Amino acid sequence: MAPRVLVSDKLSETAVQIFRDRGVEVDYLPDLGKDKDRLAEVIGQYDGLAIRSATKVTEKILDAATNLKVIGRAGIGTDNIDKDAASRKGVIVMNTPFGNMITTAEHAIALMFAVARQIPEASASTHAGKWEKSRFMGVELTGKVLGVIGAGNIGGIVCDRARGLKMKVIAYDPYLGQEKADQMQVEKVELDELLRRADFITLHVPLTDQTRNILSREALGKTKKGVRVINCARGGLVDEEALAELLKSGHVAGAGFDVFSVEPAIENPLFGLPNVVCTPHLGAATTEAQENVALQVAEQMSDYLLTGAVTNALNMPSVTAEEAKVMGPWIKLAGHLGNFVGQMTDEPIKAVNILFDGVASEMNLGALTSAAMAGIMKSVNPEVNMVSAPIVARERGVKISTTRQDKSGAFEGYVKITVVTDKRERSVGGTVFSDGKPRFIQIKGINIDAEIGRHMVYTTNVDVPGIIGTLGQIMGENGVNIANFTLGRAEAGGEAIALLYADEPVPAEALAALEATGKFQQIRPLEFDVD
Repeated sequence: MAPRVLVSDKLSETAVQIFRDRGVEVDYLPDLGKDKDRLAEVIGQYDGLAIRSATKVTEKILDAATNLKVIGRAGIGTDNIDKDAASRKGVIVMNTPFGNMITTAEHAIALMFAVARQIPEASASTHAGKWEKSRFMGVELTGKVLGVIGAGNIGGIVCDRARGLKMKVIAYDPYLGQEKADQMQVEKVELDELLRRADFITLHVPLTDQTRNILSREALGKTKKGVRVINCARGGLVDEEALAELLKSGHVAGAGFDVFSVEPAIENPLFGLPNVVCTPHLGAATTEAQENVALQVAEQMSDYLLTGAVTNALNMPSVTAEEAKVMGPWIKLAGHLGNFVGQMTDEPIKAVNILFDGVASEMNLGALTSAAMAGIMKSVNPEVNMVSAPIVARERGVKISTTRQDKSGAFEGYVKITVVTDKRERSVGGTVFSDGKPRFIQIKGINIDAEIGRHMVYTTNVDVPGIIGTLGQIMGENGVNIANFTLGRAEAGGEAIALLYADEPVPAEALAALEATGKFQQIRPLEFDVD
């Protein structure tokens, strides 16, 4: 029997025809996604669900999806899908992460022009029968300094277009290597320097704990007078109230926003200001982009349903069914190892070497490498997956190499990841025990046997008495219940490390108290997805 797919949002007829041409039965009901009760009634008939943003795939919908195998999102954002529930249900969630890059980059450039020349307000004035030629004095883009925050896929296209406009492009991106910056012909700078020098600032980063409010009140206060700010990335990257105040005072000359901290944006501090251009999240809203992501999702879903091939999955590795039975725990291990070094590394990563030993060296190294890189790059972009992570890394100039070796130690197999930056090398190794649970077995060359938990804290110190007591006392005083605690040292009196994991996130007060003791060289909270 041919697999059946439901398309519950508007998708192009060409995309729908791809399903049919590939031998997949498809029901095109583009308004069904808005009727969650009706969707829940019929979803059990389908193997696949193709959506855009209107359909909300909740846990209730997934509970009713008795035959569902794959959800395909035509676009990058998957906030409308309960991915945890889908994973528990065994449903693959796919997206199309690269279909709207050019469109979003062009929208940022368009907003730059619109803000520089006050085009929307001038247009409204002219339509009203006024001829206020002297009122709308603009500025040229040529020769201006463009500060790009985030030089990944979309940011890189903006850099290229801006150079074509004869702008001087400077970029802040902690994961942009100097070699890649040279290839892009942009000047790599720190954030404070970008704020100080830029005539225009455009943001192209995901919304994470690290990037939230990256243009805070304090950061905006460091910008040069007359700066113009563009945001086509994510709401929440900019303190909108602070920006509104600076716009009113004249310190900021203008702003162009396509995204807002609360959407749909019915009201916002930026609304109504004469020097602000606002659009309703139109970054991906072009005919070409919508067609591209629709065609991609149809191809990806057809491939999976007919051949088992997995592409751009957010919650499943790109491996065959046979490999998954054996490789599942090792894929989790590789992801945890990568996530560890990703969270530990603040400076740009130049190279990553992954050593596969023993039984690990005999597995699908492509999948294991992708899992490791996904773990590393999640600190840059939480939406990255096993397919896109190596691409994102390469685009940031990260060189990836792998090494196989025969069984060389006490373990049947292990994986070791070493990252190289301009300042240091950092390595972490792990293995999978007979119970199928991944473990950290070596950090910075120091042997350790650490179970991996969701909420962890990593510390380094000189090996002296009292460290265990200090950690335990401070955690206890702050209400932290320690689930597991592991120590390791290079030698007596030498460098030592500790890994503990707690039942809940360790509060900032506890970390500050550890810092205040002066006993620790490094204290780093870590989070791992252990589901």
